[in-house]
Amino acid sequence: MNARKRRRLYFVLALFAGGAGAAGLAVIALQDNVLYFYSPSDVTAKHVEPGTAFRIGGLVEEKSVVKGPGTALRFVVTDGKARIPVVFHGDVPALFREGQGVVAIGRLDASGSFEADQVLARHDEKYMPPEVADALKRSGRWKEKAP
Repeated sequence: MNARKRRRLYFVLALFAGGAGAAGLAVIALQDNVLYFYSPSDVTAKHVEPGTAFRIGGLVEEKSVVKGPGTALRFVVTDGKARIPVVFHGDVPALFREGQGVVAIGRLDASGSFEADQVLARHDEKYMPPEVADALKRSGRWKEKAP
């Protein structure tokens, strides 16, 4: 192998090593910013630690919505197998109601309640967040709507 081919080989190897290093650093940096999605069954099965930020999704349980003082709101998210109480301080979307799909972003507190920073509700009659639909299908609570 002559000197010119050797330089090209070293250049390609250095380029590859630099790209792999940059990709590794990007994955490590983004790992802390990823919000995982869990259904209530996943939260109980995986024993999610209090203080860990994640998204929880399911259905708002019937007769579970309780309005507190100010903008405080308590409700229960269920997937048919497990129930997680949620506490939220703020305005909920106009389409938020019992029996509807919901995704909340926040963290568990020490008592096992989910402290939501944000609550998202489905935006029309046919839409269900894919993660919520998958969780409901796994629990056997999913009912396909007739067209």
